[in-house]
Formats: sequence, C-alpha cells, structure tokens
Amino acid sequence: MIQISKELLDLLLPTFIVNHFTFTSSSSDEDHMHLYFEEKNDSTLFKDRKVESKGFHKEIVIEDFPLRGKLVYFHIKRRRWRDIETRETLQRDWKSIAKGTRMTEDFVTFLKEINRYQ
Repeated sequence: MIQISKELLDLLLPTFIVNHFTFTSSSSDEDHMHLYFEEKNDSTLFKDRKVESKGFHKEIVIEDFPLRGKLVYFHIKRRRWRDIETRETLQRDWKSIAKGTRMTEDFVTFLKEINRYQ
C-alpha cells in the first residue's frame, strides 16, 4: 500500500473521504488520475447496534476537482454491514454526493459558481 501522509490527504481531498475511507492505491495517465479508497472498518457509526462488516458494495466512481490539469476520479468501495441481532443489512448514509450526479457537493458548487461568470 502507498503511504501518503494524512496532512497531504487533508489538503487535497474532501474531508468526508479522509475521515471515513482508507486510501489504497492510485493510477494516472496523461489526462486522468484515479484514486482508490475503501470505507474504514468503523462500526461506531452505528450507535446502539452490534454490527459486523460483511464485505463491500460494488465500487462507485465520483468525479472531483481537477488536479494539475488532470481529471480526478475517486473509486470508492463502501462497506456493507449486518446487524448481528436483527440480521438487517446496513450501510453508511451517503449524502455527500450531489443528488443526480456522480460528483462531490464541493465540485458541483464550484461548477455552479464558475458558470455564473460566463
């Protein structure tokens, strides 16, 4: 696994990614950068419930701000959880994604702002 300091990640990435996901790898070419993340195994998100991790959902891809002229894509694997008592399948609430898009809220706001000046 590539070691990148948390300080650098805090500067470059949305806070929710840094706080709730582990950076696992990256790849890039001339025009694109792909950053790969897995949701942390943190069951404290489900207060008052006993849960266990049951693997991951299918990877999702989110477009974010360009870096150094490259389009940036987050490849995110969200955890699937199971309540030990009820057997209910659970997942983290994913409200950080702009409705109707595959981009972060910050990036959508940025695009709306620059569109006003055209």
